[in-house]
Amino acid sequence: MTTRAGFVALIGEPNAGKSTLLNRMVGAKVSIVTHKVQTTRSRIRGIAMEGEAQIVFVDTPGLFRPRRRLDRAMVKAAWGGAADADIVVLLIEAHRGMTEGVKAIIDRIADELPKGVRVALAINKIDRVKAEALLALTEELNAAYPFEKTFLISAERGHGVEDLKKWLAAELPEGQWFYPEDQIADLPLRMIAAEVTREKLTLRLHEELPYQLTVETERWEEKPDGSARIDQLVYVARDGHKGIVLGHKGETIKAVGQAARAELTEFLGRPVHLFLQVKVRPNWLEEKERYSEMGLEFKDGD
Repeated sequence: MTTRAGFVALIGEPNAGKSTLLNRMVGAKVSIVTHKVQTTRSRIRGIAMEGEAQIVFVDTPGLFRPRRRLDRAMVKAAWGGAADADIVVLLIEAHRGMTEGVKAIIDRIADELPKGVRVALAINKIDRVKAEALLALTEELNAAYPFEKTFLISAERGHGVEDLKKWLAAELPEGQWFYPEDQIADLPLRMIAAEVTREKLTLRLHEELPYQLTVETERWEEKPDGSARIDQLVYVARDGHKGIVLGHKGETIKAVGQAARAELTEFLGRPVHLFLQVKVRPNWLEEKERYSEMGLEFKDGD
């Protein structure tokens, strides 16, 4: 029996559907999915089994033009994750086509990735465009870069995802699996729990605020009855933000806590007691510890 194992990096613009595709491939929710861009901050790995192959997905933050220190750390993490992979999959949205952002990513592939790294193309959300437009887009993209293979998929509906998964499994190097067969992610549970709560906050709050907050799991206690007590801190940059996160009579944070608790209970398969506290930290975007918690690199003077 020949086993295969390797790393596959998903790259693309923010909101191209990378997290949805990762979750679909792995068959569980390991990466947070929201309609806001730049949701994935750190390189979340999801692990998928396909026959005798173990595919370790590196879900990178979306590639975009960075403005702030956090943005720069995210973009650096994205290219770093892709450079370490055996195969890179560039995911683009069918209905948006060859955007300026996609052009910029294709232009940088040669500079950012080691020579010889294999790059496949996955055109996502194909249900949103007509067949002729899809064919033209496929030709345009393959003229811009010599992709090894092109897949037409709908990550949300599952169309074409199995073909992509099978191809990746067959192309990975022969070797021992990196993780136990039943493991689906290599993120510590504390970080997954923080991401779940951050997703719920992102879904409830609007506009700029979600990028001005972060969630950390401060304490995780296993109870004798098999349940888990999880204490989390929500850091916001300003006093005004604290009021928004708490909501009228604490309604917003209460609803967020209930939604996060329900999802964590399902994810862990046991009862969860979740306690959320909101704290104002004006400079959290400039603090090294916050970046370490998110699995990002903090550079002085960045």
